[in-house]
Amino acid sequence: MILPPFEYHRPDSIEEALEIAAGCSGDFDYIAGGSDLLQNYKNRLNPRGNLISLTGIREMHGATEERIGGLTLLADLERNRSVHPALRTAAALVASPLVRQQATVAGNLLVETRCFYFNQSEFWRQSLGYCMKAEGDVCLVVPQKERCYATYSGDLAPVFMVLDATYRLVGPGGHRDVKARDFYVGDGIQCNVKKPEEILTQVTLPADSHSLQADYKKLRVRDTLDYPMMSVAASLRRNGDKVGELHVVVNAVDTRPLPFEDYTTSLHGRRFDSDFATEVSCEVRDRSRPVKTVLLSTAYRKKMIGVYLARILKGFIEATA
Repeated sequence: MILPPFEYHRPDSIEEALEIAAGCSGDFDYIAGGSDLLQNYKNRLNPRGNLISLTGIREMHGATEERIGGLTLLADLERNRSVHPALRTAAALVASPLVRQQATVAGNLLVETRCFYFNQSEFWRQSLGYCMKAEGDVCLVVPQKERCYATYSGDLAPVFMVLDATYRLVGPGGHRDVKARDFYVGDGIQCNVKKPEEILTQVTLPADSHSLQADYKKLRVRDTLDYPMMSVAASLRRNGDKVGELHVVVNAVDTRPLPFEDYTTSLHGRRFDSDFATEVSCEVRDRSRPVKTVLLSTAYRKKMIGVYLARILKGFIEATA
């Protein structure tokens, strides 16, 4: 399909990008790799009159143990031995090798929410009826006019959340740092706290994040191309044979990644063994309520939450046996 017309801008600095955005009267999108944005533009899903490319901004490239630039390619993250292994795992599970050579860290964190009714061609949407995320005013998943149920499906976000990462947002008024766990809010249309004019420039990780055991597992129909239809990330710090710190995030079942901090905090001090892993996996599964926005059934996705989390937690046990 052919892209709609737009004006393309290529600034060399964050300041120049913000200046261009200020002159677009809100009719713009920032673009990095474009692997998600451009396919939506081809489907005429909320295209803008201006695209501001960030790829020429050097300070947003590169990754170290504690800092990852927003424009770091997923392929480079996958190969970078200085970053946490769980991040390399998540990056390697995104789409296909060709897409990972184009897609960026910030782009994956800000990936558009998805829905069976939304991610279709203009002709398809017109034949069925438009939804509130594009052209219409009714959610077709749960028919009403108050909330969009499109699902968040970025692969890196749940891992950054369990590693206690922080996102840096830069806008006209300066910069602000937001915890990954606090970044994703709202519904399928307004799904995070980033303002339209702000740029996600980098992600920082605590110095002790590498001491956490962490892993990520993803459910999809095809091993390449598909977005997650459910995924789970978890991290663990032990005090001997006891739980010192445990974080779990379930993803791609709701409009945002779902942390289970209230529950997992109550588990600190418990003995970490196979029975514990089974108990936690079942509890997180039972507390989860997947939304029907993809082809796989909600019942199957719910069941697999428990299966995948159990595999992660029991993998932590095996890794130190």
